[in-house]
Amino acid sequence: MLYRRFGRTELQIPVFSCGGMRYQYKWQDVAQSDVPADNQANLEATIRRAVELGMNHIETARGYGSSEMQLGKILPKFPREQLIVQTKVSPVADGKEFRKTFETSLRYLQLDYVDLLGLHGINNAELLDYSIRPGGCLDVARQLQAEGKVRFVGFSTHGATDVIIDAINTNQFDYVNLHWYYINQWNWPAIAAATRHDMGVFIISPSDKGGKLYNPPAKLVNLCAPLSPMVFNDLFCLSHPQVHTLSLGAAKPQDFDEHLKTLDLLDRAAEILPSILAKLEEAAIATLGENWVKTWHVNLPQWQDTPGQVNIHTVLWLWNLATAYDLVDYAKMRYNLLGNGSHWFPGNKADKVNELDFRQCLAHSPHADKIPQFLAQAHQMLAGEEVKRLSRT
Repeated sequence: MLYRRFGRTELQIPVFSCGGMRYQYKWQDVAQSDVPADNQANLEATIRRAVELGMNHIETARGYGSSEMQLGKILPKFPREQLIVQTKVSPVADGKEFRKTFETSLRYLQLDYVDLLGLHGINNAELLDYSIRPGGCLDVARQLQAEGKVRFVGFSTHGATDVIIDAINTNQFDYVNLHWYYINQWNWPAIAAATRHDMGVFIISPSDKGGKLYNPPAKLVNLCAPLSPMVFNDLFCLSHPQVHTLSLGAAKPQDFDEHLKTLDLLDRAAEILPSILAKLEEAAIATLGENWVKTWHVNLPQWQDTPGQVNIHTVLWLWNLATAYDLVDYAKMRYNLLGNGSHWFPGNKADKVNELDFRQCLAHSPHADKIPQFLAQAHQMLAGEEVKRLSRT
């Protein structure tokens, strides 16, 4: 395993973290007696394998159902100083409620403290306010630090880049968990801001949210050769020293194996990546046209400012991925969250595009004339049964 300094925490964090949202039994709290023995055994085997590999950062959240409770049966069996344990609690208006929820997490984990406490889902200005206002969640987190129950405080986010940068620029957080990988590089300015503040940078779900890369389409496999899409994406992310760790959401011990191939390639990233990056760009241009590939996102309105609150940017992005790389299954999964993902995945689908007038909100887009028809094509290609966020299933 390779390690990087996790910003001002000074923790030496493994470049791969063991994420805790795929191996648990349920997305709701259940009694320990309800957890099947084989499920618990698989979770414990996954954690043992992670620690054997040097992947000693174990990451979970109060919102991950039975994950914390099940981890509480295995984590106390390791020497505490060997582990870096992170849990996450969503910010709420009432700081006392935040504390109560954290105490539940700590009790389930059967630990005296966590190394990292993330405020889970600072996705908009309101949730940032809940976090940083006097008496808010961050003040509670500071009290927990003073009591020895938390070592470092950060935040996770699915929010817009400007919201993430606003949170970073408070200089109140030690680290950030955010999305950034090959198919979604919008948050690079936030990573740059975190670097300026010497914060740890943790990449959320690069294999699942980064394209369902554990089940990639043949076209993407061919474009990423000689690497697998998963190893390519890992190498792409970790070739940037500003990125410290990638979360691997393992469902079973073997799920780490493909990722480990990345470790021996890191020293040669500058030699390996350019040809693959060129192939990916050429394929997108061949399918979509160079002008569109390089300028589709220019001057698009935010979802709040569009008729019907259609999330034009996200819909076009998913259409691009499905069209250029055959990432249809991934795009369908994400598209059908629209209208149903609350602040985690905001805005609506393009199902009513023929009834809406986008001329005003697209007035500054170089592709204003084409976008409505592309939105309609996207809906036709991607619409299906509505998808709920995992924590709501």
